[in-house]
Amino acid sequence: MERRIEIEKQVLSENDKVALQLRQEFADRRVLALNLVSSPGSGKTSLLVQTLSALKAEFGIAVVAGDVQTENDAQRLRETGGGQIRAIETRGACHLDALMMEKALVEIDLDDIDILFIENVGNLVCPSSYDLGEEMKVVIISTTEGDDKPLKYPGMFRRSSLMITNKIDMIEMCDFDLEKVRSNAVTVNNSLEFINVSCRTGEGLDLWYDWLRKQVASKKATVCDKSG
Repeated sequence: MERRIEIEKQVLSENDKVALQLRQEFADRRVLALNLVSSPGSGKTSLLVQTLSALKAEFGIAVVAGDVQTENDAQRLRETGGGQIRAIETRGACHLDALMMEKALVEIDLDDIDILFIENVGNLVCPSSYDLGEEMKVVIISTTEGDDKPLKYPGMFRRSSLMITNKIDMIEMCDFDLEKVRSNAVTVNNSLEFINVSCRTGEGLDLWYDWLRKQVASKKATVCDKSG
C-alpha cells in the first residue's frame, strides 16, 4: 500500500510540473483556460456546442475534448464551425492529465485563442486530482442527477470556481431541488458561483456567456496591468 501511495505521489508531482508550464504558457498568451468537469451525461458537450455557436464570432476559441473512446464529442463540436477542436482518447483512463494536454496543444495556435475549453472525461473523482494548467474548473451537474452530488464528491466542488446546473427545463420531472443543491455546494465551497441553464431551451445561457465575457476581460486587464 505504501508503494502504491508513493507511485501516486510521484505521478501527481510530474503532472504538476507540466501543468505549471502550461499555466505559464496560457498566461503569456492571455488565454483563459477552463477545465469543464462533470459526471457522464450532464451536458458538457451540449453546453460547448451552444457556446461555440453563440460566441465563435466574438472570441477565438479552442476545445480539447477528452473521452475514453471515440471522437464523437469532438465531431459534434467541429460541426458548429467554430473554434479549433482537438480530441484526446484516453484509451481507458478516467481523466485527462497535463502530459495529454501538452501533446494536444501542439496542434493548437494559442496566439489566436481567447478561451480554451478543456472537456474532461465524465467523472467526478479522478479529474479533481489532476491539474491541467487551467485558470479554473467549471463543474457541471444536471437536474437528472441527485442534488447531493456536492456532498458525495466534495473534492471536485471544492476545487471548482463555478457550478452550472443544466437541464433545468426537466426539473419538474425530477426529484431535484435547486436550493438544496446550492446549499450543499456552499457547505463544501462557500466561494462557488452558480448558473442554472437549459442547453435544450436556451434558458440561462446568456448568463453563462456574460460570465465568460467577464472572465476574458479580467484576464486581459490583469495582463495589461502587469505589463504596465
